[in-house]
Amino acid sequence: MSDHRPPQANPDFRLRMVRGPMSMSRIEKAHDPRYALRRLLPYLGSHRWLLTMVILLILISTLCGLIAPYLMGRAIDELIHTQSLQNLPRLALWILVIFLVGNLAEGTSGWLMAAVSQRALQKLRRELFTHLQRLPVSFFDSHTVGEVMSRMTNDVDAINQAVSQNILSLLASMLSLVGILIAMFLLNVWLALAAVVVVPLMFWFTDFIARYTRKGFRELQSALGKLNGVMEESISGLRVVKAFRRNESVLHSFRENNQAVYRAAVVANSYALALMPLTNQLGNLFVIAIAGLGGWLALHQLVSVGMIATFISYARNFINPLRQLANMYNAIQAALAGAERVFEVMDILPEDALTNGRDKLERVHGEVAFRHVSFGYQPQKKVIRNFSLEAKAGQTIALVGPTGAGKTTLVNLLSRFYEVDEGCICLDGRDVRELPKDELRRHLGIVLQDTFLFSTTVMENIRYGRLDASDSEVIQAAVMAEADGFIRRLPQGYQTLLSERAINLSQGQRQMIAIARAILADPAILILDEATSSVDTRTEARIQKALLRLMQGRTSFVIAHRLRTIRDADWVVVIRDGEIVEQGTHRDLLALGGFYSSLYQSQFRGEAI
Repeated sequence: MSDHRPPQANPDFRLRMVRGPMSMSRIEKAHDPRYALRRLLPYLGSHRWLLTMVILLILISTLCGLIAPYLMGRAIDELIHTQSLQNLPRLALWILVIFLVGNLAEGTSGWLMAAVSQRALQKLRRELFTHLQRLPVSFFDSHTVGEVMSRMTNDVDAINQAVSQNILSLLASMLSLVGILIAMFLLNVWLALAAVVVVPLMFWFTDFIARYTRKGFRELQSALGKLNGVMEESISGLRVVKAFRRNESVLHSFRENNQAVYRAAVVANSYALALMPLTNQLGNLFVIAIAGLGGWLALHQLVSVGMIATFISYARNFINPLRQLANMYNAIQAALAGAERVFEVMDILPEDALTNGRDKLERVHGEVAFRHVSFGYQPQKKVIRNFSLEAKAGQTIALVGPTGAGKTTLVNLLSRFYEVDEGCICLDGRDVRELPKDELRRHLGIVLQDTFLFSTTVMENIRYGRLDASDSEVIQAAVMAEADGFIRRLPQGYQTLLSERAINLSQGQRQMIAIARAILADPAILILDEATSSVDTRTEARIQKALLRLMQGRTSFVIAHRLRTIRDADWVVVIRDGEIVEQGTHRDLLALGGFYSSLYQSQFRGEAI
């Protein structure tokens, strides 16, 4: 479309509390983790009875993990004191049962937690996608498609990883740590104190290594993001790459970014791999402290050998939760940051919340009036200035002017994709701001220069204009749009599946389907924005024939650079810098010899008028 465009990816955009574009190529901390957690918990809280079952099963699994080492110590003491194997089979059987019950409880809790998390995330995705459909167009002008998709995929996936896996592991680890410490103090205070002295040292070393690990993986994710960007651009723009023979340039860029990923991955994984042996060594220090003190206490008949074995087993079990907590830190922080970004989008006011009226339009005549309208995508830069125009029902109004004059902005304001800053737009005498946007748009039909068709059948793409239309009505609309002939020549006719962006059709064919879609919608007001600018002269003639049928009996606003297409318009409005400089019929404006005449003559120099 040949008009002013709203600023793209403006980080200062605000509707309520949205920040600017945020990259998902890095693991970031939430600015307010408590807020993010508070908003996220209700999605899980709606499944309270399942969560209660999960917690009970984790408690059972943790208790089994605490009882098994105790029974093993009892078995050792039994063997030393009695010098007999008589009771060992019974104790071994109990230990086996405890292990089986613990593993069963752990597996069941994981299955239940997966069910809870997926139900919660299903609800979150549904609400987020539904909310995105209700957001104003201005939001998408200020946020790139990649950023919006990142919130739908990367952010939700980060939440998924934390909720489905890490929350369960976090709860189990915390219960295990607390349970082991309580069991130690109940069994022997001195050995427990020896363990507690080592614990702060373990936490310090783990946090020290984890900080460098987080930094390394942040840099790795950043490098991966750049590499993915290079690959996405080179694949999406493959035709341009080949046309300008830039294969080697693309390969060079890929090699550089791939090498950066390699370097970052080596550093990040080196720190990550170092965490495991260091944690094991600290665990060995834990065992040495307990074994040393336990040995001295055993020599003085203060503890049994079985008790020492129990504590050593607890010490080794103590290491795993610490290691898991270190590994989960990044994932939980990423999940909270992702949740924060998701809820930022969901806190933006939707279009219907910004609409004052709730009345329905049962019948629309099509009288449209712009009254002293001013508007700017940015407050300090007006695109439309004090614009006034009246269109009677059934009239065809042509909007012409140089690129950037404000033509497309006017129809965007009429469609209420944006709200006027000053003045008003009236439909049949009523301010459009008093009408629900859906109700207003139900009576508008729009055919754009850049036709968007969905990856479904031709039939369904036309039916998009009116979902309750029958097949015969769809075909009739295609006939009126001069599209029936080429559609029937497609491999499966109306049931032919279109590829992504309908690249298996020509530009003219896509336009004809868009016109058929508008005919099927049967709008009272029609907006044609450069509908024939991208096609050849022969195809333009066919499309123009279809458009004339479509415009019959409707108020039409036609934006065109090819001035031959608007010679039969009822009224021509010439716009420059957001203001009307000339208006009248085609012949009157030519006779005037002003700006319109110079535009026309520049296009058709030497052609008879």
